Amino acid sequence: MSLLATHIAVITGAGSGIGRAIATGYAREGARVVLFDINADTAAETADMIRSAGGTADSFALDVASRDACFALAREVAEKIGQVSILVNNAGITRRNPFTADTEAVAKDWQDIISLNLNGVFNMTQAYLAPLRATKGRIVNIGSIQSFMHLRTPSSAAYTTSKHGVLGFTKALAAELGKEGVRVNAIGPGFIETNLNATARATNPALVQTFLDHTPLGRSGKPEDIVGPALFLASDLSAYVTGSIVMVDGGYRTV
Repeated sequence: MSLLATHIAVITGAGSGIGRAIATGYAREGARVVLFDINADTAAETADMIRSAGGTADSFALDVASRDACFALAREVAEKIGQVSILVNNAGITRRNPFTADTEAVAKDWQDIISLNLNGVFNMTQAYLAPLRATKGRIVNIGSIQSFMHLRTPSSAAYTTSKHGVLGFTKALAAELGKEGVRVNAIGPGFIETNLNATARATNPALVQTFLDHTPLGRSGKPEDIVGPALFLASDLSAYVTGSIVMVDGGYRTV
């Protein structure tokens, strides 16, 4: 039997990268996937790929930083698709401007990153809390190695703060919702090759090498490397796991 048969899973940031890989993996395991992305076209592309492979997928445009939009779309999903039992909070951005850069630029980075990476997780979780409680559902938040540490390369203080917040939120919510059977966990990706870092990979090989020098497995990750842990945390394989973060970083934090 498929790991996620009978489940309806919402995945944010599903138009590309990690979100697309998770959505595809969930669909292969029998879930009906509901794909959200700020870019309607890329979300639709992911849905088309899944349907072409025999899966069931719906796609919608959504800016998770908009609380009103999250709640409105949650109502639409409930009416048109059904009761969500898995929520993957994946949508996020990163910028690598130093805190000592231009004051206005740093302030904009802070507002944009916190609004999407942290407030977006809050907005989506609140919007889907009722069906998740009703189904004894599962929440999978995408954290980072920066949920624990600031990297050895120049990076945005806002991004590090947001990912620390995601881990804290994961633990707090797991403690509160555990008695209702709702499990809340996180995944901590390392250096994964996605659109978010495509420019850096193309123009700054030294930055990439810095990551690889600290990665015992000696390679950068692919979005598909996140799928296994995401399936584990969303399925009954992890029935006694909550409040945890599964690191998928090639061993980065061990060195």
